[in-house]
Amino acid sequence: MVLCRRPWWCLALFLLVSLFLSLSARSAVPPDTLAQRLAACTSCHARSDTTHGTAYFPRIAGKPPGYLYNQLINFRDGRRQYPVMAYMVTHLPEAYLQEIAGYFAALPPTVHPAVTGSASLGLLERGRVLATQGDSARKVPACIACHGQALAGTLPTVPGLVGLPRDYVNAQFGAWRNGTRRAAAPDCMAAIAARLSLDDIHAVSTWLANRPFAPDARPAPALAHPLPLQCGSVP
Repeated sequence: MVLCRRPWWCLALFLLVSLFLSLSARSAVPPDTLAQRLAACTSCHARSDTTHGTAYFPRIAGKPPGYLYNQLINFRDGRRQYPVMAYMVTHLPEAYLQEIAGYFAALPPTVHPAVTGSASLGLLERGRVLATQGDSARKVPACIACHGQALAGTLPTVPGLVGLPRDYVNAQFGAWRNGTRRAAAPDCMAAIAARLSLDDIHAVSTWLANRPFAPDARPAPALAHPLPLQCGSVP
């Protein structure tokens, strides 16, 4: 069967088809932007999710840039243990890690629904006392002393706590207690975790999960008072 009787017409048709296929292929390639490169991060650390308030993974949008950068470094250098995160950041230069941290820090924080459950009033009250007053007998400072009065974090390196999934908070305290999560020495959170009982950890995580999260919550610009104990992650 003769598809083309005139060579010049065949050539023109071939060029048009080639151009169409080339443009189609280009349009299928996503733009090389930082947001596109970091799309994989949001598959776990979703930017907007109001239906999975008890999910394990924390939301990272709006967290202090210094905190996010420190965590990327900790995963890269083995102070935090999570194979997927370690794999992602192992070969990335520090300048790029800082860029990643800055990108997520600049995003508006995700609105988290409060997780209402069957927690007893006594448990919630113990969590509130630990978060807002601490426990002087155990040398445990209040959470607000470092994480801000609104518990939304403090610039540049202290993260917010309100809105974190309860299971995630419990897991991080467990990781500090067994040494699978570490930070720059002196590791203040490891010291605090060692002083808290398992019941106290459960009380704090439950109270935090039950706190409403304001859509305009942002880290405080600076610590209101000197840190209650030395912390190597805070400049």
